[in-house]
Amino acid sequence: MLTYMLVNVVLIAAAYLLGTFPSAHLVAGRVGMDPTKEGSGNPGATNVYRIAGRRPGVVVFFLDFLKGLVAATAGLALDGRPLGVACWVAATVGHVVPVTRGLKGGKGVATSAGGAVVLFPLPAAGGFALFFLLAQVTKKVSLGSISVALAMPLLLVLTGRPANEVWGTAALGLLIVARHHRNIRRLLNGTESSWSPR
Repeated sequence: MLTYMLVNVVLIAAAYLLGTFPSAHLVAGRVGMDPTKEGSGNPGATNVYRIAGRRPGVVVFFLDFLKGLVAATAGLALDGRPLGVACWVAATVGHVVPVTRGLKGGKGVATSAGGAVVLFPLPAAGGFALFFLLAQVTKKVSLGSISVALAMPLLLVLTGRPANEVWGTAALGLLIVARHHRNIRRLLNGTESSWSPR
């Protein structure tokens, strides 16, 4: 029993460390940019897209998405849904508050989306639809991200997921919303940047 618990702790810690992988820094750095010092200052796909262009932004999104997907898949394969959910949460937390970069990470949207696709395909599809609808209509990526973070726990309830998964998703949703506090302030005062394809 102790060995089993230790193995799970190690796997969750590994998922957290995977989440700390600095995708935005590496990709933007290849074109001579630092995402923490340019644009919004956020080391995430949207900011890299704005400061470096479509291709670097898409690459960052894909890499961050993979962090959540790989963590959730590994947990599922090794010990079922509880570990899959725990590794997904850990990877997203690692992306948002990485010990390797002074706890200053991204907002967790792409990483959480990657794990959600594996763990909750139907709610994830609903979340993607809501995100793209809001982003397309309002041109505010942040509004889409915040709305999906808040909607996902409800989507899990509607699809009959167990309480531990709903609460885990709600906790991640609150973390993501908290990381968008500056965006929320700008949305409220009408100064939030609009998104447009490049």
